[in-house]
Amino acid sequence: MAEKENEEVVTAGAPGTGQGACPAKAPGRADGGRFVVIVLDGFGVGQMADVPEVRPADLGANTCVHIFENTPGLELPTLASLGLANAAGREFPGLPFAPNATWGTARLMHQGADTFYGHQEIMGTKPPKPLTEPIQIAIDEIDEALRAAGFHTRFYTSEKSGLRFLIVNEACTVADNVECDPGQAFNVTAAIDELDFDTELKIGHIVRKIAKTPRVITFGGRGVHLDNLLAAVEEHDGFIGVNAPASGVYNDDYHCIHMGYGVDEKVQVPYILGAAGIDVRLLGKVADVCANHFGESESIVDTKTVLERTLELVSDPATTGFICTNVQETDLAGHGEDVARYADRLRVADEVIGRIRAALKPEDVLVVMADHGNDPTIGHPHHTREHVPLLISHVGAPAGTIGERATLSDVGASVVDFFGVHAPQNGTSFWPQIQG
Repeated sequence: MAEKENEEVVTAGAPGTGQGACPAKAPGRADGGRFVVIVLDGFGVGQMADVPEVRPADLGANTCVHIFENTPGLELPTLASLGLANAAGREFPGLPFAPNATWGTARLMHQGADTFYGHQEIMGTKPPKPLTEPIQIAIDEIDEALRAAGFHTRFYTSEKSGLRFLIVNEACTVADNVECDPGQAFNVTAAIDELDFDTELKIGHIVRKIAKTPRVITFGGRGVHLDNLLAAVEEHDGFIGVNAPASGVYNDDYHCIHMGYGVDEKVQVPYILGAAGIDVRLLGKVADVCANHFGESESIVDTKTVLERTLELVSDPATTGFICTNVQETDLAGHGEDVARYADRLRVADEVIGRIRAALKPEDVLVVMADHGNDPTIGHPHHTREHVPLLISHVGAPAGTIGERATLSDVGASVVDFFGVHAPQNGTSFWPQIQG
């Protein structure tokens, strides 16, 4: 199917609810197997070959290796047994090689290193070439549109550079995303104690109608105020915005909806499975960034909470279908350049993933992976363009590597192959290699 460069798709999941009427349930796999994907956001295993040309700031990046090098005594026994050292190409006292593991790595097909496009790629989308623009290009038109819709606006102007962004109703900012690749997103960030999220979404939709950037991310949290947002303003190379982790907006009752161009949900795994009557559950940040028309989506930030919710589902014999969980706090630690915090989140994740693995039925498949890197030691607070690990648990899967996959979409292609439904837009299934 041809890419739709100018089609607007609002990709989000209301916590605990489906996004569309579910068709009559299909039996799915006769053996009742589930396919579980856990994405450790930002947990790469070494720079891609094109980094010297396309992202020289990422030279030498290896999120996994550098965290272990800088964290004496770190042990991740579950991830070690799944083959993380094999994928990283190096072992440590707390991360030995696993000769009996089934593992691989995958390259990023999308440009840069991006959570939104990374997850669209995982779900089977052939990544479109993103458009890039700073908020400065669109700021005056956005201001006019918001004023016409009845919002109060004023400009924040940097004394250092003269760069501007908008403050709306004294509770919300419209600015560049200064954490992802420059020009990839505008952020609409709100203190939702003072501006309710439904009103913020109206602002986001107005911005989306004007902006040509790939994403408009509309989000907010409680316990913060405009002063907190403005205290976290950063500037990088002609871009200006609020550093979301530093502002505290993630800390209490976080709400988020991503609005993106160039993504057709009907060629993706959740839609394909849901249309076939197969259950789909998206947990964590993936619930914010991927459409789930027929299934259930739960937006959860805390690492232990999102993984224990995954464990609840896996432990319930009535749970069927596809589960995809994103662990966001690893990525947030990378943005914060905080090795200790990153290692702590990995310890928590490793323990609960061990319990999830133990709760699997023999016919189930578990894949633990990442969507890009976010090396906290590289010297900048942005994602890093790295290979990602593919760590696979399935009874009967042969030990050894499934190779270096050309795209994250191979995971999505394997999911639909497992359930016996038609392929997504992109990717090659590795299910034949692991089914035993």
